[in-house]
Amino acid sequence: MAIFGRTRTATGAGVLATLLLVLIFGNQIFTEWADRHADTNTVWGWFLKLLTWPRWWLVPRDDSGNAARELLANDLKALLLVLFTALILAIAGKSIVTGGGAFIIGWAALIFGAALAAFVTDFILANPTLLGAFGAAAGATGYGLFVGWIVGIAVTTGKRGD
Repeated sequence: MAIFGRTRTATGAGVLATLLLVLIFGNQIFTEWADRHADTNTVWGWFLKLLTWPRWWLVPRDDSGNAARELLANDLKALLLVLFTALILAIAGKSIVTGGGAFIIGWAALIFGAALAAFVTDFILANPTLLGAFGAAAGATGYGLFVGWIVGIAVTTGKRGD
């Protein structure tokens, strides 16, 4: 894509793809729509629900006592997903090769970034436990596993621009 010009890098392309996934599919409008309309008994519905994992909201969902904590945890999780993925891609940036290697590193970066973001933010919620944080990280790896290929493709195409 000529949009990025000479400044496009594998790391930048992966971060941009991650940011777009979070902004487009994690926002309150899309997540509420998916909660109401996505049929998790179909592959497409299941995938739509999966895309909503790093939810971020501008206002709390409800008036419960934990709404502010949930809002903070979800917003921070979305932000940390992008930051951790960027950090992993930046560290691996020098070793990113073209083709399949770049794809795998981009895919793995989202898996690890999602797990780290979920682990860290689980401690913000009410009654946090280490076991709960491990469970949140394990669940988040599913997001990275099934959505990370998009970041892998972005990293691969970004590497060609280097």
